[in-house]
Amino acid sequence: MKSFSKSALLFLLVGAMSLGLFSYTDPGARYFAIAKNLDIFATLFKEVNTYYVDEVNPNELMKVGIDAMLAHLDPYTNYIPEDQIEDFRTLTTGQYGGIGAVIGSRNGQNTVLMPYKGFPAYEEGLRIGDVIVKIDGIEVAGKSTEDISKLLKGQANTGLTLTIRRFGLKEPLQLAMKREHIRIENVPFSGMITEEIGYIKLSDFTPGAGKEVRQALEKLKEKGAKSLVLDLRDNPGGLLSEAVNVSNVFVPKGAEVVSTKGKVEEWNKTYYALDAPLDTEIPLVVLTSSRSASAAEIVAGVIQDYDRGVLVGKRTFGKGLVQVTRPLTYNSQLKVTTAKYYIPSGRCIQSIDYSNRNEDGSAGKVPDSLRVKFLTRNGRPVYDGGGIAPDVDVEVERLAPISVSLLANGLLFDYATEYQHTHPELVSARAFEVSDAEYARFTEWLSTKDYDYTTEVEEKISELVESAKEEKSYEDIQDEIEKLQQNFAHNKKEDLKEFAEEIKYLLKQEIVSRYYLQDGIIEASFDKDENIKSAVEVLTQPEKYAQYLSGQK
Repeated sequence: MKSFSKSALLFLLVGAMSLGLFSYTDPGARYFAIAKNLDIFATLFKEVNTYYVDEVNPNELMKVGIDAMLAHLDPYTNYIPEDQIEDFRTLTTGQYGGIGAVIGSRNGQNTVLMPYKGFPAYEEGLRIGDVIVKIDGIEVAGKSTEDISKLLKGQANTGLTLTIRRFGLKEPLQLAMKREHIRIENVPFSGMITEEIGYIKLSDFTPGAGKEVRQALEKLKEKGAKSLVLDLRDNPGGLLSEAVNVSNVFVPKGAEVVSTKGKVEEWNKTYYALDAPLDTEIPLVVLTSSRSASAAEIVAGVIQDYDRGVLVGKRTFGKGLVQVTRPLTYNSQLKVTTAKYYIPSGRCIQSIDYSNRNEDGSAGKVPDSLRVKFLTRNGRPVYDGGGIAPDVDVEVERLAPISVSLLANGLLFDYATEYQHTHPELVSARAFEVSDAEYARFTEWLSTKDYDYTTEVEEKISELVESAKEEKSYEDIQDEIEKLQQNFAHNKKEDLKEFAEEIKYLLKQEIVSRYYLQDGIIEASFDKDENIKSAVEVLTQPEKYAQYLSGQK
């Protein structure tokens, strides 16, 4: 491998300068520092490649180095090599060539988790729970989900044959289908929670998001919707233009939606609602979670800043950074952060400290002294520093350890698959309930299954044992600890009784998914979802709704 020449270094520097990537007060010193470090890096790479004891893969090693360098800047500036470009396009456009199904691993088997309506997988009869054995004759046992995905994707109108194993059938099935251009909808579901409250689930901000929300609201109003719940929970964001379009459904034409500010001044821009809104008056609740990010936070922030609706749920993720893609050599790309978002009140969504994050990656607690106060249109105080805080904070109880274990071990999933085999039809998703008799059958079925779990109390006792052993005091308290272990040891039978309602609800969602897919899961949650219940409570009490928007609550 040849080291970089001085002319190559100069080319890199000129290219970087032409993109406006560097800013400095002493240009000469800056040029020298960049040239010096590029030369060191090239020389180091050459030496490692020549003398390292094992063979080095240049592509892998370089990508590790680039990824580490960019991770030092922020979590969203990324290098995209040529072989990952298609995956990146899928994320940004919501389109790919495939069969339209989510595949995952269940008990070590590549299993269909969700076919999408209207696409080849669904149309040719692929079901949730089907185990994929072969793809075009290729055995897939032991292959990763990523490998399976690559085999399923391809050019539109090309054929493939799946060999699957289905519960209740002795012999494998072969399903022939053609790949299509798969476009994942931004609005996977919309419907009526009550006779007068509509609901729209917005899961992405790929092209067409604003149009889909507008059309969904029009249909809901035809059905009698007099108020609306817009669900942005777990929405990771996407295109800035679609955040503007979705906001424009609810705010007047000409209203400022978001502005971007960065180092390259000519790229700074303020975005306004360009179209006539569909409805600026309909009472609105926006649901948010700690995984609502980026474009989802812009929409939530716009609704809050204009006092256009009430936010219910949890503080959002806190990603207020703009990324653009820049072409690199050899068909690779750089996704680089170029600016920050600012919503109408003037606050920035971005978390102050990249490292100050919760376990799920969302914005951690920021000291009040570091936060700046802003005002909504009605004069309500709102703050920057990390995400959008809801007007109504909803605490959702954590699942019991036994419920987590049943989900993690795929036991609810497997029982639902077997249930469908013996029950060809099901009442509507919302009307279906797991009866006491069915739950008794489920618990009996579970008695032959291998699963276990550890409660929080048991974990604390285990930590106490480890600490006592480290401090050489375990023998002194051994009897007391053993009594604690006996007293607090979990009992599966008792836990199945104590958490029956919670487990029934989870089982209900699994079962209805077999008949009504993703729509069924959402609709089955309406009566149990704490966030939706809180939203309904706000929307059915006009005085309370008005108090939130006026800042009196």
